[in-house]
Amino acid sequence: MTHPTDFPRDPNRAALPAHLRTALWLAGIGLPVLPLREGKEPFGNCPACTRSACGDRPHMKAAGPCRCPAPCHAWGAATTDPDVLTGPAWARAWSQAGAVAYHPGGAGLTVVDLDDTDAIVWARQTLPATTVVPTTRGEHWIYRGTMQSKNGVRPGIDVKSTMSYVRWRGPGAGTMAALTDIVRTLVVKEPTVRQTHAVIVAVPAGGGQCPHRSPAYLERGIAMAEQRITAATEAIHTTVYRTFLAVLSAHGRCGCLTEAHTGRLFTAAQIKGESVRHCEVAWTNARTALGM
Repeated sequence: MTHPTDFPRDPNRAALPAHLRTALWLAGIGLPVLPLREGKEPFGNCPACTRSACGDRPHMKAAGPCRCPAPCHAWGAATTDPDVLTGPAWARAWSQAGAVAYHPGGAGLTVVDLDDTDAIVWARQTLPATTVVPTTRGEHWIYRGTMQSKNGVRPGIDVKSTMSYVRWRGPGAGTMAALTDIVRTLVVKEPTVRQTHAVIVAVPAGGGQCPHRSPAYLERGIAMAEQRITAATEAIHTTVYRTFLAVLSAHGRCGCLTEAHTGRLFTAAQIKGESVRHCEVAWTNARTALGM
């Protein structure tokens, strides 16, 4: 991959502001771009577009909410058109720009923005390897494919794709992977439960021994359930729920499950990134599905 610093060899572009040269290079490889002010914020709307005077509200789910020639509407202004980027309406913005941003969804991309060390450690243990771009405090993990954008999907983690923008920090390294379910589920809201149920299966009188299976069968089943959760590389939410469902289907009614068994299953799920609350919800939903 070439780099936008190659542009000074073109005498027509050598005199352009550095951020505009970068933007033209990015536009040339298919990334819709826009200027950012110092502080990574988009430029404010022009007088004709302020307070939605241009009628942008009905169209904000699509890029380019109005035909204003100025860099208005943040991500909605992102473009690959060199005539727009170099036009007089954008000239003042480029002269004051502090950085260049791009609209990942407009380029068919999704960026997982990891803002600290803990978030990076979690991603390396959980998400598929892909192109990684270092940032000031963390990393951007970039995938092919688009999805809903959402901030704060986990501590220190934002997802930016459609209706969002990302500051350009360089091409990064590594082969870009396709978007998978494990990334898409980051923005899925955990199901709510009206009433919290205990996650420990009560041990009945008689020591909790399964009346129709041996202790070895139970141990083998729990070990296999742990392995199934640990080996999952995508659709973690679904895998956890289905695993809980299988365990409860085999042992949920005979009283052989103990707090130690459920603790092992919850621990395996949390290592894969699930919260305690989601484990509780998945367990409760599995019990409900089985009529328990």
